[in-house]
Amino acid sequence: MAKLKKVSKKQLWCYFILVARCLLACTFLGYGLGKLAGGQFGISEEELLTPIKELSLFKIGWYLFDFQPFKTFIGLSQVLCAVLLLWNRTVILGAFLFIPIALNILIIDITIMPPSLKAMFTARLSLYLLWAVLILWYYRDRLKVVWEALWSKVQTQISFPIWMYVSIPLAMMLLEFGPAVFMGLLFEPAKVVESFSSLFSYVF
Repeated sequence: MAKLKKVSKKQLWCYFILVARCLLACTFLGYGLGKLAGGQFGISEEELLTPIKELSLFKIGWYLFDFQPFKTFIGLSQVLCAVLLLWNRTVILGAFLFIPIALNILIIDITIMPPSLKAMFTARLSLYLLWAVLILWYYRDRLKVVWEALWSKVQTQISFPIWMYVSIPLAMMLLEFGPAVFMGLLFEPAKVVESFSSLFSYVF
């Protein structure tokens, strides 16, 4: 009988990362495809007829999460994250994407899950987050380049005269409200003119 080849610690570490990638990817792929297929969220017809004060936070949350485009957006995000985790070229991006999605789910579960399920899902998602962090740690040499780029001195490419710095608040207002005013003038000019007339009459 042939002897089993001894596995080195480095191989075990690499194997663990591969298994973690597959676990996170398959988990998100299952949940994502389930949402896109119309499953997971939503409540029963009987629960829809129940006064909201009699429903648990969990049921209220599941009702709200069933609306579009939220449900499809989350489903697509999870499927995309799963694909990124499985592909070697994008695994780092997949791990980065996984963390905020999973952390958001964890906070929601802690907030609305019934006590009987909260502990289990909290532990499970916390482990998933740990696996994602370990995946990033595995690729820390590549992340070092990104880290240095983010923390190196960053400044605007050119300098500006003082008056341009002083005018930043006004420019911010134009950037914030300008597009809305433009769209209003394009589609409902009378309403925009009326709004400005009311504003000027109130100020002056």
